[in-house]
Amino acid sequence: MAERTPNIRVSTLELFFDLVFVFTITQLAELLGDHLDLRTLGDTVLILVVVWWMYSGYAWLTNAVAPTSTTRRTLLLTGMAGFLVMALAIPEAFGDYGWIFGVSYLVVNLVHSGLFLTAGSGAVAGMKVLAPINIAAATLVLIGGLVPEPWRHLCWIAAPLLQIGGGYVQRIEMHAIAAGHFAERHALVIIIAIGESIIAIGLGFRGVPLSGGAVLVAVLALCVAYYLWWFYFAGDDARAERVLADMTDPFRRARLGLNAWGYAHYVMLLGIVILAVGIKKTVGHAFEELHWDAALALSGGVALYLLGHAFFLRLTHLRGVYYRLAAAALILAEIPLGRTIAIAQLAAIVVIMAAVAIIEDVPEMRRTGSTAIGDFGRTG
Repeated sequence: MAERTPNIRVSTLELFFDLVFVFTITQLAELLGDHLDLRTLGDTVLILVVVWWMYSGYAWLTNAVAPTSTTRRTLLLTGMAGFLVMALAIPEAFGDYGWIFGVSYLVVNLVHSGLFLTAGSGAVAGMKVLAPINIAAATLVLIGGLVPEPWRHLCWIAAPLLQIGGGYVQRIEMHAIAAGHFAERHALVIIIAIGESIIAIGLGFRGVPLSGGAVLVAVLALCVAYYLWWFYFAGDDARAERVLADMTDPFRRARLGLNAWGYAHYVMLLGIVILAVGIKKTVGHAFEELHWDAALALSGGVALYLLGHAFFLRLTHLRGVYYRLAAAALILAEIPLGRTIAIAQLAAIVVIMAAVAIIEDVPEMRRTGSTAIGDFGRTG
C-alpha cells in the first residue's frame, strides 16, 4: 500500500476521531476535580499515558494509511468506539469499570495493529515488533481491571513501561512520516484539548450565580487559554513542521516524531487537564482563598504545559525555551497569591503569560521591522 505523500493534510474523519479522543480530557478533568489528591493525580497520569500512547499510535497510523476506503473507515470507527467507551469508563477505571476500560483498550489496539498491517512494507516490518508489545500492554490493562490491589496498579504501571520500551526496540525508521500531516494532526489535538478545557470550565459554572467575580474568572480563564494557544500556535508549530520535513535521516526523523510530538505533547495535555481542574476550583470563589491543592493545580497546570512546550522546542532546536521556563517559574511563584485571594492568582498568571509573550516577540518584531503593538505572529 502506498504511503502518504508529504502534502496530504488531515481529513475530516481524522478530526472527528480527535474529537472523540479529547472527550478523555473532559473525563480526566472531572475525575481529578472530584478527588484532587496525589492518588487520583497518579491515576490520571497513568490513564492519560496509556490513552495518549494509542492516540499517538493512530496518528502514526493515519499518517501512513489514509482512511480512504469503506473498510478502513469502518475499522477506524471501531477504534473511535473503543476510545469513547474508554472515556466513559474513566471515572471507575480503577474500580468497577476497569474491565470495561480494559476490553475497550484491547479493541483499540487490535484495530490499530490490523490497520497498520495494510500499510507499506516498512510499516508492516516495524509492526511485527510493536504490535505484540502494544497488545501485551493492553492485556495488562485488562488484567488490571480484573484483579484486586496492589496488582491492579502494578499492571497499569507495567503497561506504559512496556509500550515506551517498545518504542525503542522496534526499527522506528521503517515508519515513514509525512511531516505536514503528522504535525497538523498533533497540533489539532492540542487546540481541541484547549477548547475542551474551556467547555469543562464552563460546566463548572452550573449552579453558580453570574456575579461580577464569576464573570471575571471566566474572562481570565479565556485569557489563559488564549496564551496556551499563543505559545504553541503563533509560529512555532509551522517552524517545527519545517524542521521535521527537512530532516532527511529516517531514524532521526522518526525518533523526533516520537519524542517531540509524542512525549512532549503528553506533558502539555496533562497540563491542560490539571489547569482545567484548577480553574473549576476557582469558579464561585473569586474573592476567597483557595486551598493549597486548588492553587497548585491552577499554577501547576499552566507551568506543566509550558514545560512540555519548552521540551518540544528544545527537541526541535527552536528558540523560546528559556522564555517558557521563566514563565513557568514565575507562575509557580504566584501560588501563595491564591491562598490570599483566588482571583489575584489567576490574574497574575494572565499578566505573566502576556508579558512573556510580548518580551519574546520583541526581537522578532525588530528583525522583521514590525511596529504593530501586540502583533504576535512571529512569522519568519
